[in-house]
Order: sequence, then C-alpha cells, then structure tokens
Amino acid sequence: MESMARGGTRWKRFALVMVPSVAATAAIGIGLAQGALAASFAVSGQQFKVTADYLDGAGFAQYGGVDVGYKEMDGKEKVMHPVAISTFRTARIENMCQSVVTDVPLLGKITLRLKAGEDRDRPVRAENLYLDISQLDADAKFKNIDIGVAVKDTDNAEGGDGPAGKGPAVKPGDRVQENGFAQQAERAQLWDVKQTAWATTAGSFTLNGLSMRLHRGTDKECF
Repeated sequence: MESMARGGTRWKRFALVMVPSVAATAAIGIGLAQGALAASFAVSGQQFKVTADYLDGAGFAQYGGVDVGYKEMDGKEKVMHPVAISTFRTARIENMCQSVVTDVPLLGKITLRLKAGEDRDRPVRAENLYLDISQLDADAKFKNIDIGVAVKDTDNAEGGDGPAGKGPAVKPGDRVQENGFAQQAERAQLWDVKQTAWATTAGSFTLNGLSMRLHRGTDKECF
C-alpha cells in the first residue's frame, strides 16, 4: 500500500466531486494515490458502456483507485483516470449488454456490441469480479452493509473469508490508500444497471448466449 502523494492537488476537494458510488445513499470521500494502478494493466483510451436488467452479487465491496492508461489510441502519453472499484466475490447478471465505439480510418465510428444472459435461466456468471467504473446508475439493495470501513480492515483485505463473508479481496497490484474509505456488504442487488467503465477483470466470466456484432455509427450503443 502507498500513502497519498504530496503535491498541489487538493485531494479532499477532489474526493467531493468523485462519481457517485453504487450505494447512492452514502457520500464517499476517496483518497487517491498518485500513480496508483487499479487494474493490473494499462487501460485503453476508450471507456465502454455496460447495462444489465439485474445483478445479484455476493461479497460486495467498493473502494477508490486510479487506472493508468493511454491518452489517445495512437499516442504514447499516459493519463490517470479516477475510478470507483466495485468488487464481487460472485455475481449473477441477467441480460447484460456491453458496447464500445471506435473510430476506424475511412469507415468512421464503429460500435462493437456484445450481449449475453438474455435467458433468465442462463444468466452471465462471474467470480472475483472487479469493475473500475467512472459512472453508474441503478436501483440497489444491500444486505449487512458496512459504510466507512478502512480498506485495510475490510473482511477480505488479506485474502481471507472474513467473519461475514464480505469483501473486498483487494486485487494484487492495486495500490490504494490503506486507511482510505471503503464499504462492503454481504450481498448487493442492482436493478436497471447503466455504467461507464475503464476496465473489468474477473477470475472467471461465463457468458451464456453470447452474441457479438459490429455496427456502423453509434445508435447501437447499450445506452
């Protein structure tokens, strides 16, 4: 874990304008470490959109971080993106859609759209799921939620199951403020999910009924 870097940035003020967390009722102040890397890779210069009718996750937690990526698709300049890292030990997702728009030379904007889990009896399933999000809208319900716990004191911070089976299992390589803000819950249920993200990682990701298509323009984005 790295302590918060010194510099000209007013971190407390910066935290107040962070994107809302999954727990819409909680006001979250997140300390970000300069040069911290939330994902274990450099993210691309493009965000992607994800929607789902319903997400049922066990072992939910959320804490702040920064993704480091490339400023432009054809450039080498790096840029940092503040993210809210939402983690689930296991997740069941119904009717998931993921889309990303790319500018293709001579062809213009092309949308890659992926759908899975449209059959409620064959949903998308994930284990050790990490979502590095910049924006999220949903209706949410939590079971046995702890709001304001320090990252280092969460049930799974050292990789154990914890007394309540909550999270987060902070991913190796994530460098966050160890005394920073986190929240955790035994179970999180989300309906009508719309999110914009920089990265998603998972120990396993089962996409039942996978369908992937390319479309000209941007009218086929998930939202």
